[in-house]
Amino acid sequence: MSHECFDVTIDNGIAHLVLKRPEKRNSMIPSFWRELPDIVRDIDDNARARVIVISSTGPHFTAGLDIKAFQSIAAAPDEPMAERQAGLRFQNTVRAMQETFTCLERCRVPVLAAIQGGCIGGGVDLVTACDMRYATDDAFITIHEINIGMTADVGTFPRIFKLIPEGVARELAYTGRRMPAAEAQSVGLVNRVYPDQDTMLAEVMGIAREIAAKAPLAIHGTKRMANYARDHSVADTLDYVGVWNASMLQHAEIREAMQANAEKRPGEFADLPPVRPPLEGPE
Repeated sequence: MSHECFDVTIDNGIAHLVLKRPEKRNSMIPSFWRELPDIVRDIDDNARARVIVISSTGPHFTAGLDIKAFQSIAAAPDEPMAERQAGLRFQNTVRAMQETFTCLERCRVPVLAAIQGGCIGGGVDLVTACDMRYATDDAFITIHEINIGMTADVGTFPRIFKLIPEGVARELAYTGRRMPAAEAQSVGLVNRVYPDQDTMLAEVMGIAREIAAKAPLAIHGTKRMANYARDHSVADTLDYVGVWNASMLQHAEIREAMQANAEKRPGEFADLPPVRPPLEGPE
């Protein structure tokens, strides 16, 4: 299936999603907001890959939201009661956009972002919803919304404040300044910085292959626990992981992992099962 905003390849358990509108700085047009969750859900629900990597093309990772396209969507229809409905229509639009990035957090497999050049506005919403972030020397992030008189509303605030010190996050949000890659690494926003995009992609794909070689059921549980621990107390998380392992721990997977390590060979692990609709039974 072809997409307007993404090229998608799946190989050896790794799904590679590439933003492909470099001439427009990979701005987020209306089709972007539909395509990304559709692609991710297809990969996750049908267990097509064990890891997702998101990268981009051209000088910038993404320029963020295409304001002109958004304004055309948000424009009130020419109806008598339309003005009264404007607030709720806007809220519905924002919720749909938020879900576009929440799907990255919710999907069962890890998502890695490889950032070159500018990661601007909505780009910060995107990468903070990923599990890990990697960058080139020339990369920068900016919570750009404040520079155009907006409050970021698609996912930056609930996530970035849990990734970096609060004072740093507030400074970025209040000033809209550019945070260069080296600083982003120093505060823990990106895992590693590479000299150029080719090197970054090669290294990130190596990390993705390492993750894909692990037991998918255990990786899923680990991501689930990491997200839960971020949002809950220590006591709640300890209780939840105990209940999770009581029902999900697979001793056959543990034995296979230990034997594969001892024999210095790849493990033969069960893939995640496809996600079935709630009322659908086995085939």
